[in-house]
Amino acid sequence: MNHLTFKQFELTRSWFIESAESVPRGIASVQPEGFSNTIHWHIGHVLTASEQLMFGFHHKKFHLPAVYTKLFERGTSPADWGGDVPPVDELITQLKDQWDRIQQIPAKQLNENLEEPFIGLETFGELAGFAIVHEAIHMGKIEEMKRVIELGGARN
Repeated sequence: MNHLTFKQFELTRSWFIESAESVPRGIASVQPEGFSNTIHWHIGHVLTASEQLMFGFHHKKFHLPAVYTKLFERGTSPADWGGDVPPVDELITQLKDQWDRIQQIPAKQLNENLEEPFIGLETFGELAGFAIVHEAIHMGKIEEMKRVIELGGARN
């Protein structure tokens, strides 16, 4: 990746991981009043969405278990989870592993056009920029939810 995109992704991912690691495991699966998901879901969602954006659309590869899309895709909810759901610590490890794979993407690829535009984005670099913004948005949600839970505005 080019230096600017690489640096932005590196900062955002390191902050996201730091935020996720700071969440007490006892509150990760608590759904605060007024929120439609849990911190656990947001962590899995960022992992899954980044995998789709950085490897699925352009490379046609998905390095995560297929069940992750059923658990963490947009519109899913922990209320619908059944069976084996990966624990938060496993998701954090996978975020770190994913970051290692993202760093291997050649800079020249950022200029390549997507087969078809995605939400108005036409190049792989634009898609990478969207992944960065998406991750930052969900990091903010995690921080909000953590404060609300810690202040007592939660439900199980």
